[in-house]
Amino acid sequence: MARSGLRRIGIFGGGTVGGGIVEILRRKQTVLRSLCLSDCGLIISKICVRDPNKPRDFVIPEGCSIVTDYDAILSDPAIDVVVEVMGGVDEARGVVFESLRAGKDVVTANKALIAKYLPEIDALVQEVNAARERPVEFRYEAAVCGGIPVIRSLLNDFVGDDVTMLAGIVNGCTNFVLTGMERDGWSYEESLARAAELGYAESDPALDVGGFDARSKLRILMRLAFGLDVDENEIAARGIRDLTKDDFEYARMLGGTIKIMGVARTPPSETGTREVSAYVSPVYVAADDAFAHVSYATNAVEIVSENLQATTLTGQGAGRYPTANSCVNDILALARGDSTAPLPFGPKNEEARFVNDFTSQFYVRLNYSDTFGIVRQCGEICEECGVGIHSLLQNPVSDKSNATFVMVTNNVPASAIKRVAARLEALSWCKGQVFHMPVLREGTIK
Repeated sequence: MARSGLRRIGIFGGGTVGGGIVEILRRKQTVLRSLCLSDCGLIISKICVRDPNKPRDFVIPEGCSIVTDYDAILSDPAIDVVVEVMGGVDEARGVVFESLRAGKDVVTANKALIAKYLPEIDALVQEVNAARERPVEFRYEAAVCGGIPVIRSLLNDFVGDDVTMLAGIVNGCTNFVLTGMERDGWSYEESLARAAELGYAESDPALDVGGFDARSKLRILMRLAFGLDVDENEIAARGIRDLTKDDFEYARMLGGTIKIMGVARTPPSETGTREVSAYVSPVYVAADDAFAHVSYATNAVEIVSENLQATTLTGQGAGRYPTANSCVNDILALARGDSTAPLPFGPKNEEARFVNDFTSQFYVRLNYSDTFGIVRQCGEICEECGVGIHSLLQNPVSDKSNATFVMVTNNVPASAIKRVAARLEALSWCKGQVFHMPVLREGTIK
């Protein structure tokens, strides 16, 4: 049984999220107390920061110490809840692992840490709890989609169900950029700059725009949904840098738009063996699809399962208070004595395996120097690679030295599309890389 009652909290990180946690607990202390057991109390004892002289934009609680030494929290026996919102991976790993070994419950928003060390965290929690009367808890709702309770939903609401697909817009920065390009006519650079001004993009946005942040989140969700541990580097990730205004124009011609999404699928199985495929990529989304209307920094996750069919969770996926709110909910659950131990990531499915390929319709855009026989050569290469062409699109050619056209394929393996792209790129008239992206739902391009 998890411990309830008075909880003394140590926070690593006094920045955006850490400050948000302090402010929520300060403003809502009376309400939060009423949501716990009658003897519940939440006291922030210490906040560990790098620079104690840095001005803070939150009120430091009475009796709370600002410290710089990790051991001031880790070695304090009175602190039984550690909140890790310091960022980074290596130092955060040390904080999380030492806290668990010391018998302290842990709350974190660190998706990069979890994506990289999930099996080790899982094993450590079970090892520590095997030797303890009171289990330690590891909670991480804020690590995926900020304020959206997708972790809690997968852990609690699909236990008797079989998830067959996850699909989500899980990065607010890139969704903001694509919305700006589509709706406001901004260039990629303009849209990214505006995202940075509003705090949606990091000073180095490479993890966001490259699709790697979304991949880390998808890796975590795949464990919860399918019981599958997979090295995130095995999941194909394509970012948004190669998208152009032409792509949005062609998408409109097809009756839809473009979103960058994380998608994982597995067909139903009566034997228990599950083959799971996954990718992060820009995707074509039909205009009447709910994802087409998820705009700017909003996140959304669709969970498709055998019993519940499609369940969609939508909300703010980043920012101070959405992320801090999820951390506070985890703290509150600890204070109430709610327990996820001994399996913070749910049971592992030993029958599940990752398949590094997937099938889809594809949107394929070529830039080329105009010459005779281009369509014929494209058709021949596609046929030789086993790729059927569904339709062709082309705007009027204004510059024969740099024209574009788009092919939409039938439902084919991604590996076949890669072979087609490689062969087209080797031709003299092809300019640069061939851009290709999946169609989210088969049959939505007529």
